[in-house]
Amino acid sequence: MSDIKKKSPIWHPFTQHALFPEMTHIARGDGAYLYTKDGHRLIDGISSWWVVTHGHCHPRLQAAAKAQMEKLDQVIFAGYTHDPAEEVARGMVDLTPDGLDYVFFSDSGSTSVEVALKMALGYWYHIGSKRSKILVMENSYHGDTIGTMSVGERGVYNNPYNSLLFTVDCLPFPAKGAEQETLDQLEAKIKADPDGVAAFIVEPLIQGAGGMMMYSAETLREMHRICQEHDVLFIADEVMTGWGRTGTLFACEQAGIVPDIACYSKGITGGFLPLAVTMCHERIFNAHYSEDRSKTFFHSSSYTANPIACAVAAENIRMWQDEPVMERVSRLASSHANWLEALARDDRVENLRQCGTIAAFDIKVTDGGYLSDIAPRLYRYFQENGILLRPLGNTVYLMTPYCLSDDDLSHLYGTIGRALDDLS
Repeated sequence: MSDIKKKSPIWHPFTQHALFPEMTHIARGDGAYLYTKDGHRLIDGISSWWVVTHGHCHPRLQAAAKAQMEKLDQVIFAGYTHDPAEEVARGMVDLTPDGLDYVFFSDSGSTSVEVALKMALGYWYHIGSKRSKILVMENSYHGDTIGTMSVGERGVYNNPYNSLLFTVDCLPFPAKGAEQETLDQLEAKIKADPDGVAAFIVEPLIQGAGGMMMYSAETLREMHRICQEHDVLFIADEVMTGWGRTGTLFACEQAGIVPDIACYSKGITGGFLPLAVTMCHERIFNAHYSEDRSKTFFHSSSYTANPIACAVAAENIRMWQDEPVMERVSRLASSHANWLEALARDDRVENLRQCGTIAAFDIKVTDGGYLSDIAPRLYRYFQENGILLRPLGNTVYLMTPYCLSDDDLSHLYGTIGRALDDLS
């Protein structure tokens, strides 16, 4: 039996407590930095799980939260609304391409994807179709609830729960040079069951937890075209790819496509508070619109559209509109490109790749994959040297706040280089 409760009763996510019995106690954050209880500074190289865009404790977001706290903290969202939610909804409609007409609030990336799946299946059900099959891509990750695990890669993340997961059809990842195979299989699977396929869900341009796997905007555009041609709903999971991460505000912009359903979270509040939205085409809303109450979209959580979270999200939207955030994104992306060019000369790494502000590479090891032994060693080394990076097995990636300085990026890549020296 472990003695962890003697230290803390907390069970931490994605943490093997037998290997990491001591948690790093963070006392405060500021900009691109986190400070431990002991006063040590860490550069946040992964935006605290990909959520922090403008920096920790940004004064504009702080002020928005404080002002809203003094007016309205929480209200049931069934039958009621409030100004911050209305502002966020209209702001999201303005920011996203025409065709994403309705906004449904939830609390996290996983729940936004659950909502998307239920919207898609509800749409077909309410128009009298029996379509219920979901198509997915290998290596996908869409969340940790039962529904989102079902549309994710079967493997170490969800093996104990396979008996609970619903069946999906899986397509190969469109690796460079093999894109046509993915496209051909997508069309073939739809044609093989034209009255059964309800939706295809993708992480546009880059798969996150699946290993920072990247594919082209042209491939994304063609997958969307095939779905449109066969009237299959196209779901874009932009939980991670949104808010500038891929070099544009949203990843689908690079392919010039409008998904039928899109999921946004993480950076929607600049990483300040939990919030998510699922946006959909008018026809999906209309399929649920009826005087027949049985067609109601039956989904909610107690904190749907929490006013404080919405007030922060509304301020975040204003920041994207009145600050040069995309200039910061472009500067960071350019700096990554320069560092990756230098790192490419190191024969201990391979598969260097970049999508906007996300940079990744693989360390050459004999036990590649998420459970590679090098991951915990790297994690400890990075932390001991003042940076927060959390490798996906032998894949090292950087996804920093946009306020990161050139000196701090230099320190990140310098530490990675020293890690390769010391751990090899």
